[in-house]
Amino acid sequence: QVQLVESGGGLVQAGGSLRLSCAASGSISSINAMAWYRQAPGKRRELVAAITRGGNTNYADSVKGRFTISRDNAKNTVYLQMNSLKPEDTAIYYCNVDALVTLTFVFKHYWGQGTQVTVSS
Repeated sequence: QVQLVESGGGLVQAGGSLRLSCAASGSISSINAMAWYRQAPGKRRELVAAITRGGNTNYADSVKGRFTISRDNAKNTVYLQMNSLKPEDTAIYYCNVDALVTLTFVFKHYWGQGTQVTVSS
């Protein structure tokens, strides 16, 4: 019903930048919050950044000042600009959206397949 396609991950040296994108498609009536999570090996999945439909944002303390989340509501797409990357940012990054599917009445959370980000020292 809702498909999320992520792109933009890869290998980068410490101090470098990457931009992740996540496009939502399917029978979507509306999308509330959109967010990025990450999961490093042996660790729990954690929230990196989130953005409401109106543009209010929230960031994990570890990425404040380095990462910027944004969205294009017309394209149902969320972005994560990651600057000054550190080795500890290495993880699989997952997109999450809170969406309402056509002809339903309840918003549900949907996950992308994940994209690997590796930061070398």
